[in-house]
Amino acid sequence: MKDLLFENWEKLGQVALMTIASFVILFLFIRISGKRTLAKFNAFDFVVTVALGSTLAYMMLAMVPLAEGVMVLFLIIALQYLFAKLASTSDKMEHLINSSPHLLFYKGKYLKDNMNTEAITVDEINAVVRQEGIEKLDDVLAVVIELNGEISVIKKSDTPGGKSSLEDLDIPDGQGGGDL
Repeated sequence: MKDLLFENWEKLGQVALMTIASFVILFLFIRISGKRTLAKFNAFDFVVTVALGSTLAYMMLAMVPLAEGVMVLFLIIALQYLFAKLASTSDKMEHLINSSPHLLFYKGKYLKDNMNTEAITVDEINAVVRQEGIEKLDDVLAVVIELNGEISVIKKSDTPGGKSSLEDLDIPDGQGGGDL
């Protein structure tokens, strides 16, 4: 029972030192690697965030030697950078690494096939619309589940023309296209 609360002063000091060193090293790596390291654009970025957190915890608790932890942090960040570069230079790699956004609601209609694919209910879509402060579905052009799993609500625009943020999505037949 004693070991659950306190093992010894040496172990406590070691954990304190490892926590400080691990934190500073991760902070420096993130500053060097850029904002992308903490971004949550897609599922891969989420995995990187979880892996960084897990590695940091093992380092802080002195469960792995500092050098091994630093190597793991470096490799995780380097792999994320490599995959992001590959995705930005190759359409095939982008489709392999990233999922695609899907329309869930468009021009007054729930898109049941996409909703079933994404396991999203009508009630969940309505909740997200309400969270955006929108009362009437008539004011909503589209609801999209994004690459990172977040749901976006796109209001109808009063401004004609211009480029639409929906151009990369599969618009259902007879629902629009061109000028959204």
